Amino acid sequence: MNYSKYLYVLIFFILSNISLNGTEIKMSFGGEIPPYTFPSTNSGIELEVIGAALAYKGHVLKPSYYPLSQVPIMFKNKIVDAAMTDLGEDLSKKGGYYGNPAVWYNNVLITLEESNITIKKPEDLQNLIITSFQGAINRYPKWLNPVKSKYNYFEQNNQKLQVILLNKKRVDAILSDVNIYKYNKAKLEKEKGFLVKPTRMHQFIKLNLMHYRPIFRAEKIRDDFNEGLKHIKKTGKYQSIYDKYLKN
Repeated sequence: MNYSKYLYVLIFFILSNISLNGTEIKMSFGGEIPPYTFPSTNSGIELEVIGAALAYKGHVLKPSYYPLSQVPIMFKNKIVDAAMTDLGEDLSKKGGYYGNPAVWYNNVLITLEESNITIKKPEDLQNLIITSFQGAINRYPKWLNPVKSKYNYFEQNNQKLQVILLNKKRVDAILSDVNIYKYNKAKLEKEKGFLVKPTRMHQFIKLNLMHYRPIFRAEKIRDDFNEGLKHIKKTGKYQSIYDKYLKN
């Protein structure tokens, strides 16, 4: 038997199957959101988790970056095949199939310890100046619309700047994911010797993992993603990606 010829045919068959079954998935992401997305290197927790889950069935993630508020719009306009988030809008009505939560954002309101602020209900935000990530008001209108109506609310994409604004008392509170805040705080202290004041984290809403599901245009790709996500969690790959960015 000509084993070299047999091996060549086998390799060709495998590669052909990969090219036939694997698909490039163009997915909209919300720009630079350390430690979840780093557009300059196509890395970060969210990118790597979703990429690894898709790769399990041979698919290739092709991230496209937009202002966070534009992420679901790119999906609705059929510019991308998938979106990292819906920002509170039901995209199943636009042909979307929701995957299982890949990563989630534990959004809290953060204030300085020295300010002695207590936040338990929307009314507690009266007369406070608040800054948040783009699109937050769509997710938490009950809490943020009254603040916006008094012109005391603004959104921005640079969440490292949020830490500085809070520390210098330019704002009374910031709305941020716990991991994003801790990551940016550590970066500022390491890179610039910036001493961040003690803070309080107010868990103003109950964490709902269903708010953080990626959306796919193809049901088959969604199913492949869910299977891959289950696999990387079982094998420890999922936790290793988190540890890579969050463990000192």
